[in-house]
Amino acid sequence: MKVSQLLGMRFKEKPAGCESANHVLMIRGGYIKQVASGVFSLYPPMRRVTRKIENIIREEMDRIDGQEVLFPVVMPATLWQESGRYDSIGSEMVRFTDRNGAKNVLGMTHEEASVQLTRDVAKSYQNYPFMIYQIQTKFRDEPRCRGGLIRVREFTMKDAYSFHTSQEDLEQYYQRCLEAYHRIFARVGVPEVVAVKSDSGMMGGSVSHEFMLLTGIGEDTIVLCDECGYRANMEAAECIVSNETVEERPLEKVATPGVKTIDDLCQFAHITPLQTAKAVVYQRNEDDAYVIAFVRGDLEVNETKLRNYLGYEIHPALDINPESGICPGSIGPLGLPEGVTVVFDRSLKGCNMLYCGANEDGYHFGGMSMDRDLPGVELVDIAKAFQGGVCPVCGKPSLRISRGVEVGNIFQLGTKYTKSMNMQYLDEKGELQYPIMGCYGIGVGRLAASVCEAYHDDYGPLWPMSIAPWQVQVCALNPNKGDVQEKGDALYAQLQDAGVEVLYDDRTVGAGFMFSDADLLGCPLRLVVSPKTCSRGVVEFTSRDKTIKLDLPFGENNDFSAVVSAVKEEIAKRLAALNG
Repeated sequence: MKVSQLLGMRFKEKPAGCESANHVLMIRGGYIKQVASGVFSLYPPMRRVTRKIENIIREEMDRIDGQEVLFPVVMPATLWQESGRYDSIGSEMVRFTDRNGAKNVLGMTHEEASVQLTRDVAKSYQNYPFMIYQIQTKFRDEPRCRGGLIRVREFTMKDAYSFHTSQEDLEQYYQRCLEAYHRIFARVGVPEVVAVKSDSGMMGGSVSHEFMLLTGIGEDTIVLCDECGYRANMEAAECIVSNETVEERPLEKVATPGVKTIDDLCQFAHITPLQTAKAVVYQRNEDDAYVIAFVRGDLEVNETKLRNYLGYEIHPALDINPESGICPGSIGPLGLPEGVTVVFDRSLKGCNMLYCGANEDGYHFGGMSMDRDLPGVELVDIAKAFQGGVCPVCGKPSLRISRGVEVGNIFQLGTKYTKSMNMQYLDEKGELQYPIMGCYGIGVGRLAASVCEAYHDDYGPLWPMSIAPWQVQVCALNPNKGDVQEKGDALYAQLQDAGVEVLYDDRTVGAGFMFSDADLLGCPLRLVVSPKTCSRGVVEFTSRDKTIKLDLPFGENNDFSAVVSAVKEEIAKRLAALNG
């Protein structure tokens, strides 16, 4: 490909509205163009990157016996009504009515389609296990698009679905997929991606993992233990604390004028937040019924854990009805009005000298004992893990909080979809059974953007060899002088003949301009032909990551075979390193 013919523009200025490095560089480098909020077109360089990622994914999915299929983008609402998700998923899913009055949805995920495709042909245990996958466009009406291709509404994704006759078989295949995912991320150049335990969310299932690229721009919070390797998304991470037992005192009602917050209470009573019970008020989405969660005063409520425990959707109570009997600023577990759902976090276990609200404006209780004053209440884990917290695996106070971008996920779905959609097979005894499913996803565009985010400098991306838009760029400086044009053309042609992916900058522009564009295009290797190099009978050979800088001699009559061999050797070495 010649740069003079390459579609797209490159420029120095930082584009407005771009915060993350990958977004800035992809706009500046002519990789993407925004069509609407969260919707992008891809210019040739980015399409070449994503196509290479897709091919790596295909190779690894085929390696674990995957069969590629293709599901539709538009699906009838009846399919989602079978699973029950047509009503349970909110405004993220786009619904529309066609000209015949039929209700349809735009695919944001394809569990329902995978069951519909296979339930009529996988009727015997002899058809199992199997895995199908696709690489397809999806649409999710994301309300907070950001980071270029990191969080979008329209996106390309690989999703795979496996079907099994036993939980043991699913778990074995789940492990194969987990290993395949690590190979994929290593091959595309981000081996540092980590698998973390996660919450299954709307996908359902009991076991799930997310693959996270740790980066400061990440919107997910990851809990890590450097001592034992424990990793979990904040939504799923356990929170473990211990409480010091002290001598109990009688429960005492204390006048606390003007005290509304935990900080106010600590200052008033000369205590620490560990000696308080914090109340956080929510409402059930369905009917706005109140839910009050109590945690130790130094902790925060993990809303995902709370939702999972309750089994229904909730939202923070921003305005509490004065007639509810709930007293904002002085909410406590003793004397709450009837009809309020109350949940206690296990961080309160054994606490016997707590300050808490007295459910009366201007008053709090001191000396509350969980065992004495609230005997038998259920204590559950609904608090967020925190920096320096106790690891649930090794038991050391070594938890570390980091940020990450989710680039893939895997779920053990169980029979959630096969049961609801009546997919059955006959087992060895001739009895009907429901297949057990697994689900495995990777966002292609998000992965490309994440690699750019992880590997770049101030001048542009540093693409790994496996997914770089081109493997090498030839820069012909001052092509109108001497035989630079002739030698640049010959080098370009010989690299192409040797099967090297080469981008040739044949423009009559200044060196600074040409090299600036080359940095933005991010080809791992660069060959420079100029009047000076031609006079010395060499080609300047450098790498984008600045690990290579040397002169390669060429032969008479524009024989660049030695240069081509050196380039191919370096390409092979870099690909081998990525492939392990």
